[in-house]
Parts: sequence; C-alpha cells; structure tokens
Amino acid sequence: MLQTTGRVSRHNGDVDDHTPVPIISDLGDDVYSIDTQMAGHTGITASYLIRGSRPCLVETGTALSAPTVVSALAELGVSANDLATVVVTHIHLDHAGGVGDIAAAFPQAQVVVHERGARHLADPTKLVASAMRVFGPDMDRLFGPLIATPAERLTTLSDTGEVDLGDGRRLETFHNPGHASHHVALVDSQTGDLYTGDAAGVFVPDTEEIRPATPPPDFDLDLALSSLHRMHKASPTRLLFSHFGPVTDVDRVFEESEAELHYWVEQVSQAYHAGLDLEHAVAMVHEKDRQRHHDFYSDPDRVAKFEELSSTQAQVSGIWRWLEKSTAST
Repeated sequence: MLQTTGRVSRHNGDVDDHTPVPIISDLGDDVYSIDTQMAGHTGITASYLIRGSRPCLVETGTALSAPTVVSALAELGVSANDLATVVVTHIHLDHAGGVGDIAAAFPQAQVVVHERGARHLADPTKLVASAMRVFGPDMDRLFGPLIATPAERLTTLSDTGEVDLGDGRRLETFHNPGHASHHVALVDSQTGDLYTGDAAGVFVPDTEEIRPATPPPDFDLDLALSSLHRMHKASPTRLLFSHFGPVTDVDRVFEESEAELHYWVEQVSQAYHAGLDLEHAVAMVHEKDRQRHHDFYSDPDRVAKFEELSSTQAQVSGIWRWLEKSTAST
C-alpha cells in the first residue's frame, strides 16, 4: 500500500493542509484502489482508477472526499487533462457525491451513469432531499454539498453498455437494480474484475463478512436477488467492492450476500407482521445481528464506522418500505 503526501484543495488543485494523505493500493493490471476516507474513516469507501491509455475513475466518493481523490490521481500520474471517464455505479452520495467536483477538476472527463440517474446529477435537488430524509442532520458532516454536473458532460447507460478504456480494453456494463433503480455493474474485459457498487452488499475486510445494503427508497428483494444472480452469471474473477476493497473468493461472497439478504428480510418481515413499529423492529434486528456476528461487533470502532456508512436503521427502513409497498399492492 502506498501512502502519499500530496494535498490539494477541493476545486483547483492548490495546496490545502486539510486534505488527508491519500491511501492507494496497487491491485495489478493498472487497477488502483483509492480510499476516499469518507467522513474521516479509512477502509469503508473506495474509488478505483483503471490507468490505461484512457484513464477511468470508478466511483468518486462524497463531495468532501473529492480533494483526497484528486490528490491520489495526481500521485498516480493522472493530470487535469488526462482523465477520460468517470463512471459511477449509482448516484447515492457516498458513490457519486463528488461527481461535480471531479468533473470540474478534470474538464476532459465524461461522466457515465445509468439513464435513470443522469438527471439527478444535472439537477441534484431531489437527490439531496432524498438523502436528507435518510441521514438528517448528519448530511453535511458525511457528504458535503453536491455540485451539479453539466448535462453535456453526462453519458448515459441503459440495460447494457460499454466504456472504452483504450487499447481494446473496456468496461462492459449492465443494469443492476434492487439496491437502487439507477444501479449498474461493470466488468473489466481484460481482468474479469466486477465493480459491484452496493449490489452485492457491503464487504467488511477485517472480518470478511457481508452486510446488507437495503436502504430506502428503492430496495426490492426480487430485483436485488436477480441482480446478484446476473453478477454471478458474469463469472467474474474478482469483486471490487465500493465498500470495501477486492475479493477473490467470489462464489462464497455471492452465497453469503444472498443468505444475508434473505435473513434480514425474514427478520424485518417477522417484526412487521407482528405489528411492531419501525423503532422496535430496528432494535430487534440489531440485537439479533449482534448475536450472529460476534467478530464484527467485537471492535466498537469498526461497528461505529460501518454504522455511519450503512446503518441498521437505514437497512431495516429500506426493507420496511418494500414490505409496505408489497402489502399495498396485494
């Protein structure tokens, strides 16, 4: 792992002593992970650089993380006019909140996003309002302000697509809803790497466990399961999690991700049909999760940072909302 000392300001590349030292890992085949250090935490949110003849950044992190990402790209030899493409797996603010900042810092880069998310990057008003309902007063501390991306800088994806990485290498994309309606998966044609976004859940490197990613408003169990199956069918050689890092034990992780989805939905469903309110459902599911995952909960600091990223409250709320919609439609 490389730890560099470059520091940049948020918008113009000037020196800024408040920017964290970038943490960069060389994953081979011109692929590098960049720890975005979301909200000051390490090891929870990653961007990835594919450094070829057409350098491509996958995920930007939050707006507050943009200076760290820009500094890391500079350390990796990517100057303001070098970056060709920025791809986001979906538009949630921990993945795409820094798009406007990165677009400003790299004026030649085209921003690639699913067609259902593009309008929200051009006009973030509704996206920010939706995130505010989930994160409330923590919004500014976790994410910072989302800057609009000029519409002419946006390239949209539909059910399938491609991103040119140069020299015959490409990212093959496919729509991957369930976690979010605007979610895509990306497969590197040269390496077989699959960029999962949140569609396979959250990977905890310390304990090698999968945690669910089922927040409101878009979670849908059937779509989430079909997305998992579609990713598995792509036969990736490695999974690159936005949360967090590379995984080579592909089959085990897909199986565990599916099992966790079923378990969390089952537990929330029991609380929902027993007539509990949401607050008591969250408490019940949280306590059962503590009993199942002793290693994860053995470190209070680890629990605290992953709760900030992917809280029990948000995951239960997403399943609860899906149950309400499912009940209303029957």
